[in-house]
Amino acid sequence: MAGKLPVSPLAPASFPDLPVIEGASFATAAAGVRYAGRTDVMLCRLAPGSTVAGVFTTSATRSSSVLDCQSKLAAPAESDLGAAILVNSGNANAFTGRAGDDSVEAVCAGVAGVLDLPASRVFTASTGVIGERLAHDRIVAALQTLSTNLSEDAGEDAARAIMTTDTYPKGAGRVIETEAGPIRIAGFAKGSGMIAPDMATMLVYIFTDAAVPQPLLQEILAGATPSTFNAITVDGDTSTSDSLMLAATGKGPARVEEAVSATGTAFAEALHAVMLDLAHQVVRDGEGATKFVEVAVSGARDDADARRVALSIANSPLVKTAIAGEDPNWGRVVMAVGKSGAEADRDALTIRFGDILVAEKGWVSPDYSEDTAAAYMKGQDLRIAVDLGLASGAFTAWTCDLTHAYIDINADYRS
Repeated sequence: MAGKLPVSPLAPASFPDLPVIEGASFATAAAGVRYAGRTDVMLCRLAPGSTVAGVFTTSATRSSSVLDCQSKLAAPAESDLGAAILVNSGNANAFTGRAGDDSVEAVCAGVAGVLDLPASRVFTASTGVIGERLAHDRIVAALQTLSTNLSEDAGEDAARAIMTTDTYPKGAGRVIETEAGPIRIAGFAKGSGMIAPDMATMLVYIFTDAAVPQPLLQEILAGATPSTFNAITVDGDTSTSDSLMLAATGKGPARVEEAVSATGTAFAEALHAVMLDLAHQVVRDGEGATKFVEVAVSGARDDADARRVALSIANSPLVKTAIAGEDPNWGRVVMAVGKSGAEADRDALTIRFGDILVAEKGWVSPDYSEDTAAAYMKGQDLRIAVDLGLASGAFTAWTCDLTHAYIDINADYRS
């Protein structure tokens, strides 16, 4: 992509000071996968005894890396020697036929060789342009250097290496005290466009020093996904390469043996907080975004209907462009509710922008002020709340506005 994008106005002030996760080390390199002069490969080495879980895109055209990771996680772990994750940016290695499979095999074999691991314990991901063969030989050539530079405190470098149209690296972490001892969680993500997940989203890697059996790790991760990464959208498009992986090194003092326990609950809540933080950062870095928008739906027939309405509003180009123009065009919200396919009753519907009551009982509120609403829309963090007035179903989604910069970024993506 031509030129460096300006940092999103919604970006955090700095990359967070992440807790170091003993047993998870990182290294990066500039392999020249697509662009010269930037780091584009990240290697993570996980200590012996680590467990790994993941959720992935449900796209019918998912990449070779996704298919390979899904296959490996579905099989029993063949070794307690540890594991590794290798990620490249610049090329998605998706829709590349058998050549894509060959690239994954070559990279996995190379990583296995330099780290003395079975290839079955090497997980890869690729992000970038779809439909172009991956120059995997450039990645393989960098592996020796990567393996000798592994460090447990290189999380920010790892987050930068996997960026594509991202304007800033995204990280989040928590340290919690439990009855079993302290638990540290740290993660990083990339994602800016092609964001409308149906499992997780983009590329996300989260690590903990707790010891967690793999089936339980998978259960907790899957349970936290619907209300975090499956609740965000930038543009309504689901990637071929979306991957979310969680690794537990077991190098800390705490063990999580059961989900329904004080330690299990504390761990799940902290993990959810990290995932939600990262998910929000992805939306805040949405391509061309100037507004971060929460869409909270309540009073639906059930949670599924609430989700339909929330995502219908969050994905509507008309709603999103109105937000970009700071126009409190609540009629577009009404439109999005009506097209969602969810049960709705005009006369039971309530709409709010922030604390402003916009519409109720089938018509605009008698106390509604267009000027007050227009002033509210000038903020960077906005909330649209819809109560369907039917039952107790609820769901919250997060999105951003749609500006001309989104068109500029994507029209120029491959050049």
